[in-house]
Amino acid sequence: MTTTFNFGDRVRHPARPEWGEAVVTSSQGVTHEGKPCQRLTLRFDRAGIKTILTSVVALELAADGAPDTPANGHTNGQAPAGDHAPGSWLAEAAALPPEQMFARLPEATRDRFDTLEDRLKATLLLYRFSDQGAALLDWAAMQTGMADPLSKFSRHELEQYFLRFADQRADHLRTLLAEAAKKDPDLPARLLKTTPHMPAAAAAAVKNPRARR
Repeated sequence: MTTTFNFGDRVRHPARPEWGEAVVTSSQGVTHEGKPCQRLTLRFDRAGIKTILTSVVALELAADGAPDTPANGHTNGQAPAGDHAPGSWLAEAAALPPEQMFARLPEATRDRFDTLEDRLKATLLLYRFSDQGAALLDWAAMQTGMADPLSKFSRHELEQYFLRFADQRADHLRTLLAEAAKKDPDLPARLLKTTPHMPAAAAAAVKNPRARR
């Protein structure tokens, strides 16, 4: 079923969790490549204003899709409680010590019910994060669900935590590349060419998967 989004709905971009939740500020019915969809203007907690076609991005309702709450209405930088519902990935991560929480790879990279292609794509897209500047804060926001990770952790702490995450990311990529070498040797190259917004660092990681950053 196709979800219809309305003014005030809170949504998430599944491929960009570091952007936080967004509020639908306008919705317009349009046709894209011959199919009806919506053109949404969204105000993300961390990424500002974005315009997205629902035929291109499969947005998800946040929590119960409740109407708008203030974009800065988080408590101490924490994401809304719906992000931490029992059994959710963020709820499980929040229960871990910081060292483990920050090292944890997203479920999309590890779910054995997903295809190797999906797991490898999700892993390669993690190379948009680094220990530099905004990319570091985006990564910390993804790992914690916090709108402002610096409200709880220093930049130095985040840089140190990122090193462990980068090790986990590289180890996992090596495992997936070994699996691809047996099942579909051309898969990594195809993903690098055909995946929109593939980070440049992903190609370097495939070429040298033992590199940590």
